[in-house]
Amino acid sequence: MNHFDIVIVGSGAGLMVMEAALSKGLRCAIVEKAKFGGTCLTKGCIPSKMLVYPADFIREAEESARVGIRTTRPEIDWNVISKRMWEQIDFNKSIETSLQHVPNLTMYKGTGAFTGPDSMSISCEGKADETIYGDKFIIAAGARTNIPPAEGLESAGYVTSETFFGDKFPKKLWKSLAIIGGGAISAEFAHIFSAFGTKVTIIARSEILNKEEEQVAQFVGRQFTQNGIELLTNSTILSASADEGGKQITIESGITKRRTVVECEEIFVASGVQSNADALLLERAGVAVDKHGWIVTNSYLETSNEHVWALGDINGKYQFRHKANYEAQILIHNLFSGGDKKEAYYDTVPWAIFTHPQVAHVGMTEKEAKSKGILYRTAINHYSEVVGGRAMGYRDGDDDNGFVKIIISEDKKILGVHIVGPQAAILLQPFVYLMNVGYQCKKTKQAMNTKELDALRILCPNIDTYEPINDSMVIHPSLNELTAWVFEKLSTAE
Repeated sequence: MNHFDIVIVGSGAGLMVMEAALSKGLRCAIVEKAKFGGTCLTKGCIPSKMLVYPADFIREAEESARVGIRTTRPEIDWNVISKRMWEQIDFNKSIETSLQHVPNLTMYKGTGAFTGPDSMSISCEGKADETIYGDKFIIAAGARTNIPPAEGLESAGYVTSETFFGDKFPKKLWKSLAIIGGGAISAEFAHIFSAFGTKVTIIARSEILNKEEEQVAQFVGRQFTQNGIELLTNSTILSASADEGGKQITIESGITKRRTVVECEEIFVASGVQSNADALLLERAGVAVDKHGWIVTNSYLETSNEHVWALGDINGKYQFRHKANYEAQILIHNLFSGGDKKEAYYDTVPWAIFTHPQVAHVGMTEKEAKSKGILYRTAINHYSEVVGGRAMGYRDGDDDNGFVKIIISEDKKILGVHIVGPQAAILLQPFVYLMNVGYQCKKTKQAMNTKELDALRILCPNIDTYEPINDSMVIHPSLNELTAWVFEKLSTAE
């Protein structure tokens, strides 16, 4: 019988928990059915950036005439670009090799399914199933692409982010590509392939980027159209087919009810993700899932089974690697530190969409603030309104003149920040830090009595507000002025 102190299912952020457990001298097992390193390393944010950067470079070259630099269209070497991408993905091999001889660690290359509250059956290719037991189970098994139930789609064939970074990676660039879905993955791949010269069509059930601030999503949509990306929004896929000439998708407009056939060389499905929890037979372990199949966790990442924890994509609370890493740190503290347990907070989860133009977001949208009945003010500052932006060639009235939008409560608390344009991810991060200062103080303030709290307010009256930005020196001229000066444009109360 194989008994372990801790069993980790999934080798993305789960590796962080595994390393901490091993450092405590615990006997560990790790179960991984695919490549070691998780989604981010093997089929997500890391390899995709090897494609995004060349695409960004092409777009910048195309727009360089605005600053007096005239260039010809860059020549694309798909083999070199592909090689750089695979070098990143192949790092999983060194991870796997390095783990093979780690003391107190047993690796299982296969799939796991619970057989009871403290046991799991492991199926490895070419081997008989093996049952293992654990005092603690950490579920970090992630998510997978959600495939729409369109007639003929399976027989027509398609690519997902999993297979694109696998056996369906194209040896040469597609001439035309239809992307099903209007979210972040869709936007990123639309940018990549349109920049490389592929004719791209996006088919979405609603508007594109519908989780973003409405003004941001509309701005990106206009830029997509100007860059030759066809947008077929508010559309339902009825069927798909393939023949010698390529592939066809029949869609119906949700507004006009008109049916259209989209022809393409390849179909890329990027219509959201679904939980991998369904393969784990969680009911045998008494682990609850919600109506969408995500594992239900509390603020300590605990499940309904006191011996099972879940983190990362599989708990349904944002699908970002930095969020999974954050949860891993919370879990490491709670399991191994011996101190008071920490709670996970999700009020300041930032994200960026590495499309063109780049998008970054933290906190509420204006629509969310309004729906909560919060009194707020907003402000927008465009790139053209600071020297750093003008140096990049942006002018008032330009169609691609991006902006930062802030949403502020009546007590000066930052509720949300939304940026669209060059280096949006970098420009967003200071707001994340500033917002997080307030949230980190929550527990301190809650634990104080009235007298202590009054003293804190005397010392730190600007906690949770944007005042520290106003009081800071800002490098001139730099794009930091874009975010620092937006507060000067705050509107009156809504």
